[in-house]
Amino acid sequence: MLSKNQIKLIKSLSQKKYRQQLNLFIVEGVKGIIEFLNSDFELETLYTTKPIFNAPADCILGISEADLQKISTLKNPNTALAIFKIPEKKKPINKGLIIALDAIRDPGNLGTIIRLCDWYGVKDLVCSINTVDCYNAKVVQATMGSLTRVNVSYLDLDDYLKSNETEVFGTFMKGENIYTTDLPNEGVVVLGNEANGISEAITSKVKRQITIPQFGNTKSTESLNVANATAIVLSEFRRRIIEM
Repeated sequence: MLSKNQIKLIKSLSQKKYRQQLNLFIVEGVKGIIEFLNSDFELETLYTTKPIFNAPADCILGISEADLQKISTLKNPNTALAIFKIPEKKKPINKGLIIALDAIRDPGNLGTIIRLCDWYGVKDLVCSINTVDCYNAKVVQATMGSLTRVNVSYLDLDDYLKSNETEVFGTFMKGENIYTTDLPNEGVVVLGNEANGISEAITSKVKRQITIPQFGNTKSTESLNVANATAIVLSEFRRRIIEM
């Protein structure tokens, strides 16, 4: 049975300040937990209703479905909840293709973007300080384990782009047509906030503005979802490698 202190600690990890203070975060669901167990992430405690995980026995605590319901962040909890330690920060390598995010706020968008980076072989994702925390439970859930393979860094994006020697691209409503533009094998691609796009300060650091052209006749759709835009951008950059 879970103690009140255990429940309090787990609940506290829904807030960024406590995740940072305790250096811990939550992973839920069988698939996600297995991905993290098979990675370099260090397990703190695994709460599970079924003995199906290959993890150190002293880190596993069997609980009831009712207990899982008490601690889960999901409406329909799935078998287990694990607490992992947040690893030490690693600087981006600044080699190859890098995605940079300017004030992305939606956890689902960030989680999907991390998963896309994993799919397209992008090792480093650079986020502005005001981008949603990648250890937010909703972000972790949306990555489906891809967070274990993508290095997410939170930096002063302005300073990072100033010091970066590779070409910096940015996605805008008006710019070079991404489908007809020559794209390199490496560089930084900046995508902006869901409502406001790329900020003025970051826009000034972008060397090449690119756009995904709209084909609809009505032109009533204002913009693409940032995660959808990321998928198209990564696909186009990677397609150029195949065609070489």
